[in-house]
Amino acid sequence: MRGDALAAKPTLRGERVLLRPFTEEDIAAMGPILADPEVQILTGSVGSTAEAAAASPELDERTLEWYRSRAAQPDRLDLAIVDAATGRCVGEAVLNELSVEDRSCNFRILMGPEGRGRGLGTEATRLTVAHGLSAGLHRISLTVFTFNPRARRAYDKAGFVHEGTRRDVMEFDGAWLSEDLMSVLSTDPGWVRA
Repeated sequence: MRGDALAAKPTLRGERVLLRPFTEEDIAAMGPILADPEVQILTGSVGSTAEAAAASPELDERTLEWYRSRAAQPDRLDLAIVDAATGRCVGEAVLNELSVEDRSCNFRILMGPEGRGRGLGTEATRLTVAHGLSAGLHRISLTVFTFNPRARRAYDKAGFVHEGTRRDVMEFDGAWLSEDLMSVLSTDPGWVRA
């Protein structure tokens, strides 16, 4: 596998979503998405409900520049998830932590309120995984908090296999949270080719 396997920044089309490199409009939409309390909690970005509720929908200059630089990163793929019905950015799908030697990377996704409950995350996951495996990756892994069954269902549908549980990885509102480790391999019969 070449070190620039994720350098190409494709537009991936599904029935419900379009995945594309971030536009300025997409970046502007990410402020409220990242500030959404559910996103804050499910991504492990905060340690309490109060902290999640206090997040600002305004992106600071550092975050704006970070999103603007995603298309220039050869070792990762960051794509805006656009609802095909509305044309609005509703989240992001990412392949990162690339290991060229092991032909592996990490997958993460987040969906704002407008993108939930309609299968957009499942389709975005399938499209991203299919692209990564078709680009020469052998293994794509992720972690998901055990209290997030909606994400777990989407990952199961895309062919991810549960490998184990890491116990008490984060404290939230005084309670310990665990996370599941999952992966999909290019040799698995269950991964869904988009």
